[in-house]
Amino acid sequence: MSRPVIASSAGSLPGDPPGGRRALAVWGVGVSVYFVAVIFRTSLGVAGLDAADRFHVGASALSTFSILQLLVYAGMQIPVGLLVDRLGTKKVLTLGILLFTAGQIGFALSPSYGMALASRALLGCGDAMTFISVLRLGSRWFPARRGPLVAQMAGLVGMAGNLVSTLLLARLLHGVGWTAAFAGSSVAGLVVLVLTLLFLKDHPDGHAPEPFPHRGAAYVRRQIAASWREPGTRLGMWVHFTTQFPAMVFLLLWGMPFLVQAQGLDRGTAGELLTLVVLSNMVVGLVYGQIVARHHAARLPLALGTVLTTAAVWATTLLHPGEHAPMWLLIVLCAVLGACGPASMLGFDFARPANPPERQGTASGITNMGGFVASMTTLFAVGVLLDLTDDDYGIAFSAVFVLQALGLSQILRLRGRAARRERERLVASRVETVHVPA
Repeated sequence: MSRPVIASSAGSLPGDPPGGRRALAVWGVGVSVYFVAVIFRTSLGVAGLDAADRFHVGASALSTFSILQLLVYAGMQIPVGLLVDRLGTKKVLTLGILLFTAGQIGFALSPSYGMALASRALLGCGDAMTFISVLRLGSRWFPARRGPLVAQMAGLVGMAGNLVSTLLLARLLHGVGWTAAFAGSSVAGLVVLVLTLLFLKDHPDGHAPEPFPHRGAAYVRRQIAASWREPGTRLGMWVHFTTQFPAMVFLLLWGMPFLVQAQGLDRGTAGELLTLVVLSNMVVGLVYGQIVARHHAARLPLALGTVLTTAAVWATTLLHPGEHAPMWLLIVLCAVLGACGPASMLGFDFARPANPPERQGTASGITNMGGFVASMTTLFAVGVLLDLTDDDYGIAFSAVFVLQALGLSQILRLRGRAARRERERLVASRVETVHVPA
């Protein structure tokens, strides 16, 4: 006879990997790849004004650098998720390193705007392969209860890469010049390539996933459709869509021009405020990770609170009656923008429990696509509006509120269905069927 047995630990699920030091070491190699990818991704954020001078382009053409990079990144998310599910983390990360390193070298040596665009597209393609792979690596090496904290820690490491870009690469750029700074930074790609080839392993011994043989295009369509049908996947995508893009747009391209041209700050002070965004992100990421690890129900309130606070502070800054917003308000704005990255990571905490292991990469790709589609759209809208309004940043940044309103409406629409479906899955996952003698 058989009977259902409830898992003995409230925090553990059947088949959970053990975690431990070995897991931390292997995961550390994976996040080092993501760390370098973020340095390369955000390098244009400190070089936007220099790029405009080097390639003799205006605001719309300058925004095309980041838009193309994010377009490739967003478009690659579902294919990369499928590749991770099919090939495993190590192979996909290795390919990603080769691509984003080649893109960074190409950007350093590009003599023309067209070649620079192609290099950023190549970089975006390689960058797209990193984060989903790191999420998959964490889910294979750590227990499920550690998922929210591990994801937030990965995001924190990524923001550390942004910090290096803001502080170190900016100084190199103005110290040794464009070519030397970008080409020199590409050495970091070669370092993580060696680490990945030597030390990365897809899963612990004894925890290999069940084989899911590829069955052609129909199988791929079924994977995508099954992931999309889950309300948790769609909710995760819209959470990521709504929370990530305000800070991404600010750090990736438009923050420095806004602070220098619209707020009258010198580059040094503007760089310090961009650094504040990154530091705030790292602190908030630790806090959000700990909160969600202990109180899973806090995910949605944290996400909604971040969106509403960001909208309120942006509106206060843009509508300030003086010629420039006061420094204290700019500091508050940058500190609040720092919460956007950690809030976007909450999207994966909705998608992860909604999908079985064989669909984790695909579901993560759908979720991760959300924020980058929003960022790409806003980057383009801001650039076009700046050109049309003779650099009126108040009008240009109004695009932020439009996308936030769209995302909030979808989050509120999906939250009930996702919660019910997740409760059903959680109950099922904690029940194991065991056979004992009659």
